[in-house]
Amino acid sequence: MAYIMVDVESDGPIPGDYSMISLGAIKVDNALDKTFYGRLKPISDKFVPEALAVSGHSRAETLTFDDPRKVMADFKRWIGNVCTDRPIFISDNNGFDWMFVCWYFHHFLGENPFGFSSQNLGSVYKGMEKDMFKTFKHLRRSAHTHHPVDDARGNAEALLTMKQTMGLKLKL
Repeated sequence: MAYIMVDVESDGPIPGDYSMISLGAIKVDNALDKTFYGRLKPISDKFVPEALAVSGHSRAETLTFDDPRKVMADFKRWIGNVCTDRPIFISDNNGFDWMFVCWYFHHFLGENPFGFSSQNLGSVYKGMEKDMFKTFKHLRRSAHTHHPVDDARGNAEALLTMKQTMGLKLKL
């Protein structure tokens, strides 16, 4: 299995009505040097200004971003290039990130290279600590900037720390 840490920025709470604005991913390995970044043009006229503000982009700026079909095709190709094994989707908030990525893959390409499941980094840590109130975020080395590649990198660093210092069994 090849773990792909993913992070999404959006302009609202759900795909379809709202848009994924940017997508970042990193293959989880010791080098952390295989990344993907895409900026996607909105797919609807609806947006929540506060949600869009988190991305650091204006609405006018997002209207110049790439066609979502192209970005998702590029992401699928990138996954195929960096994974010699089955890709596993993992993120900090997989309920949110997975929802957008899965919807966009199926809507624009008719398939999702990750299949039908995802994993949640926070849940992995809570299970290791046997405490549903624990958070892994102190294990990040990179700053959480809301640029999706930076955030995916920080989360991948946390996962690697769980492997290296806490005994998490993880195939890289």
